[in-house]
Amino acid sequence: MVTEEEEKKEEGVIKKKYEFLEDLPGIGPATAQKLRELGFHTVESLAMATARELEPAGISEKKAFAIIDAARSSISVSFIRADELLKMRQSVLRLTTGSKALDKILDGGLETQTITEFYGEYGSGKSQLCHQLCVNVQLPPERGGLCGAALYIDTENTFRTERIVQMSHHLGLDPEQVVKNIIYAEAYTSDHQMFLLDNVDDIIKQNNVKLIIVDSLTAHFRSEYLGREMLASRQQKLNKHMHKLIRLARAFNLVAVVTNQVMAKPDVFFGDAVHPVGGHIVGHTSHTRIYLRRAAHGPVRIARLVSSPYLPEGEEIFKITENGIEDVSEEEKSRSRGR
Repeated sequence: MVTEEEEKKEEGVIKKKYEFLEDLPGIGPATAQKLRELGFHTVESLAMATARELEPAGISEKKAFAIIDAARSSISVSFIRADELLKMRQSVLRLTTGSKALDKILDGGLETQTITEFYGEYGSGKSQLCHQLCVNVQLPPERGGLCGAALYIDTENTFRTERIVQMSHHLGLDPEQVVKNIIYAEAYTSDHQMFLLDNVDDIIKQNNVKLIIVDSLTAHFRSEYLGREMLASRQQKLNKHMHKLIRLARAFNLVAVVTNQVMAKPDVFFGDAVHPVGGHIVGHTSHTRIYLRRAAHGPVRIARLVSSPYLPEGEEIFKITENGIEDVSEEEKSRSRGR
């Protein structure tokens, strides 16, 4: 009787596991160094690359396809049946927000292998949520965490370690250990922001990063690309940036979070005139979009799930206190609903 392994060997689909760039066929030390200079530090990053992206390393199109195919075969990126996909979906993990109500509309928390976008006006709680997630990701799975580190790209200088310390104390974690597990970088321009994300794959692998945050995604792009004549260029760069983020999320099974600014549309007379920046590019690439806004008074915030591949729209209330992200009491909820 032919075993499943022998069957696969006959079909030529036995996969070889490549650990380093130099292990891939056709890549020597010099080529590997050029690829690292381009931001490809791991086999996973090459598996998600395009042939055109490898051209600056002096690699021909034919050779690039062969390298990418080998990298993809190593991490099982191929056509699969839907029942196999269902099994793979079981490897998707969830990260708690700290609020049971907010987790509820997210079906248990933020998913790995996807991008979650939080957008809202100034003071709506976007950065506070990001701080909380940096702490929560270090919790064990039974407490809603992923036992991993966080990588934080800050574009508006809003990250505060003091806030991390407060939240850590509330969760009974050692603040010194928590801050050690947060890898921080401040992006000074949109190009610098893209460069940082293009060169993090090795950092992710070495530090067991399970959460990437870009806060805020659109701030630099919005300030640097002004006028309609620069809109196409801005959108192309945003598209490339977002796709790099989703590749990292899928390759390393991590949670990707972006925050987004909003703009007012004066021609909207009915409903909410506030819309996220970035247009369709950001809208289509973000898997889950959550609109945050303040309640009439106090620390209460309203979170509305605007879009998701499979979850229904929903709205829940949470609050931001000295402890971090928390659920509200029934009394606070009724007051906020009556805004």
